[in-house]
Amino acid sequence: GMAVGLWILVYVIAGSVVPAFVQRVRVEPTESSRERPYIENNIAATRDAYGLSDVEQVTYDWTQDLSSEVLAENLGTMENIRLWDPATIQESYRSTQAFRSFYEIGDVDVDRYLVDGEPTEVMLAARDLNTEGIRNPTWEATHLIYTNGYGVVSAPANDKNGSGDPELLTEDIPVRPDPVIADLVGDLEPRIYFGESKTGYVIVNTEVSDPTADVTDVAESAAEGQSEDEVVVTTYDGADGIELGSGLTGFVRKAAFSLRFGEVDPLVSGSLRPDSRVLLQRDVVSRVESVAPFLAFDHDPYLVMADGRLQYVIDAYTTSRNFPNAQRADTGGLDQASGLFGRSFNYVRNSVKATVDAYDGTITLYVVDETDPLVQAYRKAFGDLFTDVEDAPEGLADHFRYPEDLFTVQTQMWTRYHVADPADFYNGRDNWNVPQGTGATRRSGSDDPVELGPDGQELTPDDRYPSEYLLMQLPGEDDVSFVLLRPFVTATDEGSDGGQNQLRAFITADSDPDSYGELRTYLLDPGNLPDGPNLAADDIQADSEVGDQIRQLCTEKTVCTFSPPSIVPVGDSLLYIQSFLVAGTQQKKPAIENVIVNYRRPGGDSDVEIASSLRGALVKVFGEDVPTSIEDAGSGSSSASGEDEGEGTEGEGSGEEPTETLGEQESRLIDELVQAFADADAAARDGDQVAYARKIQEAADIAERLQELRDTAEAEGSAAPEGGSGGEGDGQSEGGGASEGGTSSTTVPDAPPTTTAGA
Repeated sequence: GMAVGLWILVYVIAGSVVPAFVQRVRVEPTESSRERPYIENNIAATRDAYGLSDVEQVTYDWTQDLSSEVLAENLGTMENIRLWDPATIQESYRSTQAFRSFYEIGDVDVDRYLVDGEPTEVMLAARDLNTEGIRNPTWEATHLIYTNGYGVVSAPANDKNGSGDPELLTEDIPVRPDPVIADLVGDLEPRIYFGESKTGYVIVNTEVSDPTADVTDVAESAAEGQSEDEVVVTTYDGADGIELGSGLTGFVRKAAFSLRFGEVDPLVSGSLRPDSRVLLQRDVVSRVESVAPFLAFDHDPYLVMADGRLQYVIDAYTTSRNFPNAQRADTGGLDQASGLFGRSFNYVRNSVKATVDAYDGTITLYVVDETDPLVQAYRKAFGDLFTDVEDAPEGLADHFRYPEDLFTVQTQMWTRYHVADPADFYNGRDNWNVPQGTGATRRSGSDDPVELGPDGQELTPDDRYPSEYLLMQLPGEDDVSFVLLRPFVTATDEGSDGGQNQLRAFITADSDPDSYGELRTYLLDPGNLPDGPNLAADDIQADSEVGDQIRQLCTEKTVCTFSPPSIVPVGDSLLYIQSFLVAGTQQKKPAIENVIVNYRRPGGDSDVEIASSLRGALVKVFGEDVPTSIEDAGSGSSSASGEDEGEGTEGEGSGEEPTETLGEQESRLIDELVQAFADADAAARDGDQVAYARKIQEAADIAERLQELRDTAEAEGSAAPEGGSGGEGDGQSEGGGASEGGTSSTTVPDAPPTTTAGA
């Protein structure tokens, strides 16, 4: 008994008392110096474990001397500024491209494609099946008839049409591509049997399928009021699925499926044939998890058009909790759907890209990082499971993106582990934070604005500024790159959320094939820091002109959304760009009404300008010499007013002689003003608050241009065409009648129609 007691005493002294004594007497008095070698090892090991050892740190000499000349030198960035975010463009797609209740526009993915020969950031979404929208959800309808989604909807992220809607590149059923992308779409297989969030089973090639039928133009039939019951079905000829068979084999399989599904219908249905196939496990994430349960998968599968197929790409991760000396991962910023969320690990690599064919469910696991020892071990154990990335179909690997979840973990760790000096690390000097929130807001009528999270829903305390896929010309580079970007702000207090601090740095991860995976941190001078994204968003909301637009457009029957402000590095300067979208409470289709630019001028004041187009806002900040090619990035097919584009009165500032006399210009503007009021009146009768507000704003812009024209005419001593009528007192009155020269005069409306929207 004494021996046992002595062992217990030794255990307590050696395991608790001695370490505590050494810590208090020897370590704590000179803790920083004694901990130094261990801190150095921890920094080096943590960087290595999370793929951060080779981060290039670049000094970004932020200046406030941005000009139209610098914009012209950085057209790769300026022509690709992102106006849409996935959450808002998804609502637009749903309003215009779902067509039927049994279709759903799913998650919107950001990728890049060659559009008219130029790299373009594109927002792509599948038109998937929505079984909850089937009006008569019988077993036959749910499992035999409505079996697949169809086609994709896509649009450039940097453009809008004259109504503020996306300029669609692919749309409708059958898929109708814009000519600038037709070669890419070509003979694309549009049917989607395997996708995101698909549950349950379907049985294809049954008696209720018509193998000879063509898919009709659903867009046209929906517009003509065709019933949703008039559905043209297709047949499945993919290799996946379990064939039912005939005879005893067929009976046994039907009985087995009836037991598995808990439904008698597969056994007794007269619609099944021997060649009918049962498609199972149609959710792409659960599908890849079943073949590689030892991998963790990203929360965001993304759809790719390549090699005539629709393929879902899912980033896969190898992880370990046993990397020596490395810090445990901070997974708090991850989406809860991520395979990394809640997992304990201190090593991670994105060594595998998994793909699932949307038509036949074929799974391929491409190894993209041969240096990862874990994937090397898995390849030895399951050799036939993996494929070399060099064997990927033509063009598919070009669409591989740097993964979001890995970047989220890396940026969370980098807030501390960018510090290389052990003393600074120990004392917490120069710690950063990812900004809290997104800077996005939504308001309806006079309600207070609601802050939005990355998913477009109400902000939660855990939401941080998301990483953004951007097509841009990185500082010091001549060519555009497709990168992930995330900002860091200063962390001033222990536990500070950093939500209202200044921009300290930003980090990019390259997705281009030749430079894939390159990480760069751009460091700003701590003595001269610009506003962070939340401060920039606050400046925008406080601007008087923005406030005027809010009061005019954000009524009780509209919903206004301010997208997350995009950080745009241009040369050695920074811009914040934010889209202002308006949707009716009935139509729920958000349209970009205005684009807002926030630029901090020398002296520290923010210059916030708002216009109906990106170039229009830039012209207000930087003058008329802003490159006209930027008009394509967010001006749409027509602008609400020439003034927004910096054109002023027709012919002015363009270097060309006016093609109209002053009188002809006046007459044209009056006609446009009358038409704008007529359109506003029609919108009011239809109850379309958004169109009504847009037309009233258009009328106000035209009236302002008309007044400027008359001021110009007065300054020149003539308000009429040469050789025509005299001045206003010489025969042209606002009340009508004829002038001395015989030309008619038009009454100029000075108020909107008496009909009010919603009346």
